[in-house]
Amino acid sequence: MTDKRPTIRQKGWFAVLIVLLLASTQVWAQWNAREEIRLPDLPGFLTLKCDFHMHTVFSDGQVWPPVRVEEAWREGLDAIAITDHIEYQPHSKDVSTDFTRSYELAAGRAKELNIILIRGAEITKGEPPGHFNALFLDDIAAVNKADYKEAVREAVRQGAFVFWNHPGWKQPGNRSVWYSQQDTLYRLGLLKGLEVVNSDTYYPEVFGWCLEKKLTVLGNSDVHAPIAMEYDVAHGQRRPITLVFAKKRDAESIREALAAGRTAVLWNGLLIGQEAFLRPLFERSIEVKTPEVRLKGKNPAYMQVYNASDVDYHLAAAGQVSGISFPDSVDLWAGRTVLLRLRASEAGLGDRKEVALPYVVRNALVKPGEGLHAELRVKVIFEE
Repeated sequence: MTDKRPTIRQKGWFAVLIVLLLASTQVWAQWNAREEIRLPDLPGFLTLKCDFHMHTVFSDGQVWPPVRVEEAWREGLDAIAITDHIEYQPHSKDVSTDFTRSYELAAGRAKELNIILIRGAEITKGEPPGHFNALFLDDIAAVNKADYKEAVREAVRQGAFVFWNHPGWKQPGNRSVWYSQQDTLYRLGLLKGLEVVNSDTYYPEVFGWCLEKKLTVLGNSDVHAPIAMEYDVAHGQRRPITLVFAKKRDAESIREALAAGRTAVLWNGLLIGQEAFLRPLFERSIEVKTPEVRLKGKNPAYMQVYNASDVDYHLAAAGQVSGISFPDSVDLWAGRTVLLRLRASEAGLGDRKEVALPYVVRNALVKPGEGLHAELRVKVIFEE
């Protein structure tokens, strides 16, 4: 009688198939899930996570337009703009040269995934004046003009928001230069924003220009390849994003917020923006879970501080508090509660005291090289 029991080799192949099946299921689960970015809303505004600079095969990118939507959905974004080059289409022999085609192909997937898709394009001129993104365009072809001023003027005539891309790109030492061409657009009221962060580069001098000239700060990926080839997404690396503080979750509210300058940048664990926005963003992320601490003699006690956001905050002491010692530095890790060790440094301080521990949030920049000044407040009860 024939032995129909599986051989050792057959058992081995069966085990391999099981492993492959489990692996493919795990990969599908990862690609079929959205990782939310936890950041608080501001008073009266929603905090929207956006990327306003990316490319597809319809200019010099390497992906089909709906892929950009799917990448954004998986990474927790609310809105994107596909901004293919107007003047540079190296794949023109293989795909359509219709400037609106990438938007049209992505629009259906964006609607399915509830991603706000903004029609945009990159005005691509030599250095200077450089490259400019125009968002909320109606007719991209009409912006295809040889003269940079006329191209930008036409975009603005259509109601577009125009910003200068990667200002330090191709500049000596990668340092940005405010050329006469930029000054012309700025003085004409056509240039409204600057990329403070592009891909993996931060331009501190450009952030200074934004504050000085009241221009909107932006941070974008400028991604060309699949996002996972440019950022180690599997291990938590994120693209730079523009945080837009909008009245509603729709394109028109994003347009209004950009024009009003209600933005900040999140890049590589660094927040960059005006104090008016970074302060409530920090304060609404942090909760002192022990609002009252008892100090007995010189014995230490601990206050607990919870960070509800997805941003690690790194604090350095910015002064002293009479009679109390507290940590010189504190790391408020995302989604965790951290202990701060307090201790009375002298006797006879009375029964109780409202204490504001002064810190600088080193990775929340309100000016180039200057962190946000913040306080952690706690009531201290002294016991002999």
